[in-house]
Amino acid sequence: MDLPVMPPVSPMLSKAVKEIPDVGHVEPKWDGFRTIVFRDGDEIELGSRNEKPMTRYFPELVEALRANLPERCVVDGEIILVRDGRLDFDALQQRIHPAASRVKLLSEQTPVSFVAFDLLALGDDGLMARPFGERRALLETALAAASDPVFVTPATADLAEAREWFTRYEGAGLDGVVAKPLDGAYLPDKRTMFKVKHERTADCVVAGFRWHKTGDIVGSLLLGLYDGEGRLHHVGVAASFSMARRAQLVEELAPYVEEDLSRHPWGEWAAQDGQGSRMPGAVSRWSAGKNLSFVPLRPELVVEVGYSQMEGDRIRHTAQFKRWRLDRDAASCTYEQLESPDGLDLSQILPVR
Repeated sequence: MDLPVMPPVSPMLSKAVKEIPDVGHVEPKWDGFRTIVFRDGDEIELGSRNEKPMTRYFPELVEALRANLPERCVVDGEIILVRDGRLDFDALQQRIHPAASRVKLLSEQTPVSFVAFDLLALGDDGLMARPFGERRALLETALAAASDPVFVTPATADLAEAREWFTRYEGAGLDGVVAKPLDGAYLPDKRTMFKVKHERTADCVVAGFRWHKTGDIVGSLLLGLYDGEGRLHHVGVAASFSMARRAQLVEELAPYVEEDLSRHPWGEWAAQDGQGSRMPGAVSRWSAGKNLSFVPLRPELVVEVGYSQMEGDRIRHTAQFKRWRLDRDAASCTYEQLESPDGLDLSQILPVR
């Protein structure tokens, strides 16, 4: 491979803001794997956000990129997986598998798509120093004939339309919008773009915690919500604490430690040492090597957390601790409190099959 921009390249990043800035260009924020595609003839490499290649996991996408991208180019974008008209990040995560036979099977059962949103090189020309407005125009021209499953992301210069996208597109599984200054160069690993994500809060039951990797301080709180039949489901974690706060949490949680696992709603899971699909201590390819055992707590404490979106019945990203809700009855913390955006088929945003 011999390109004017060579792998690895760390993607340019965005910083969170409260309002959509009027900088002349706004795109949907895709919920997938950030990927920089390097193509030199038949050679294709998919570089991830942590600069590790992901090429072997998406053979069907490699073939699609050969058919749709210019012969020599470097394109920044997102690998997404669409199921039933929505983005499905859980299914996308399952595509990262060590077994070649499993990779092949999943490439047939749950094929992915690629959404391009920046052009870093074309032919012999490196474009990273050029203004984004020029790079975007070149991207649209270079991929003008591209078809499913390779797309150029929609974009708008209309702030009112961007605000409408922010609200409506969530129904298809998108988690916000990204605003990009038209005069900006491509700066790897720099937060020069702006992202606006949905902000919500929920009152959750704290039913356990994990120890921090450094020792006897709290690493994360395990959050639960009740369904309509009184079952407590593990819905996510809150983990963003200072080291001093983690130490304080040990004392605050100590009175709630449940010694009798038979009395805990997740006791069976704890006894199985974290083996299972929805269990607080579940081991996955993303957590290999980590100690995911947990300390069960009596499900009496309620915490208010901030989150951006749900992925099925779980909080999509790590939740942010807001405050204890000592005035709230744990049994009242149900899924009913969560907002459900109006459904939208992704085909109304991208011409996916």
